[in-house]
Amino acid sequence: MVQRILEAGDIESLDPSAIPRIRTPQRLAVFAPRAARLRQLAALSNPIAGYLRLMAVLADAQQAVIADFKAQPPSAESIASAQQHSMPLIPALSGVRDPAWRDVLRQLLDRIEAAGSLTPPLTALIARLRTLDPATLEAQADAIFAQRFGAVDPASAPFIMAALQVVWTDLAADIDRRAVPYLETPGLCPVCGSYPVASTVRIGGAYDNYRYLQCGLCSTEWHMVRTKCSNCDSTKGIAYHVVGSPDADEATRQAEAKNAALKAESCDECHTYRKIGIQSKDFDFDPFADDLASLTLDLLMGAEGYRRASPHPWLWPEQADSAAEPSGESD
Repeated sequence: MVQRILEAGDIESLDPSAIPRIRTPQRLAVFAPRAARLRQLAALSNPIAGYLRLMAVLADAQQAVIADFKAQPPSAESIASAQQHSMPLIPALSGVRDPAWRDVLRQLLDRIEAAGSLTPPLTALIARLRTLDPATLEAQADAIFAQRFGAVDPASAPFIMAALQVVWTDLAADIDRRAVPYLETPGLCPVCGSYPVASTVRIGGAYDNYRYLQCGLCSTEWHMVRTKCSNCDSTKGIAYHVVGSPDADEATRQAEAKNAALKAESCDECHTYRKIGIQSKDFDFDPFADDLASLTLDLLMGAEGYRRASPHPWLWPEQADSAAEPSGESD
């Protein structure tokens, strides 16, 4: 008798009670909701409200561009090779990317300029980005993907990253979830191999009450059990932190921690943290937008001795602790 061994994707498709492992992005439902959330957060007396509004304009531009954009898909051979070796299907670090991303960048800059109300520094930055030759742009993309902080220009990186996000989100939207392999490094995106930006405990349907990490590049989400470090995979020393009222008593602090929609999940094994949102407490929570808008929580975590497991794709550090660079950690 021949016994067939089912792959993980086959098991998931047959078992309606199985936890969905992958949530691929919907091409036209990533950037517009992100822009709306950024504006919503900016309106809440946020200390970086001006920057959030600018990034909302950038997300609007991404939405407009991706509506008419189609990236060159990976070949069947490359997908098969990635599956065979448990590697990301469309790896960002491969050094091979659709050169159309540079035209996407130009279109994004056009739309930002058309939106008006540019400050002199932003006008100068856009003009400088337009003068960069292909080799310089590709070198910046390589540095961003590899998180070589010393080689990344923090001012231009968000715009370069935004163009790359359009390309990879378009590609990820067409991926068959059943074709996505399990990686040997579970804390990286199984579609593109990039770092997650934050995670969400989702509500509704098959995803209800499960935690999903969201990729900072292609917006793919993948399941990871709670109380497990998304950086080192440890289950020891996991704790949660919130920004509470400074003069509150213990009972009030406990109530604030319980009801907080956004928390920082720290790990005492690797001394890093990533943020986690509880959608049942804030339905509009967006991992990408809410992480960017919560710098006060980052300051709190830094004061308590923890480092970000990876930077936000639209907010790069001016400098980074050299000891943190190999694992993507930064101050």
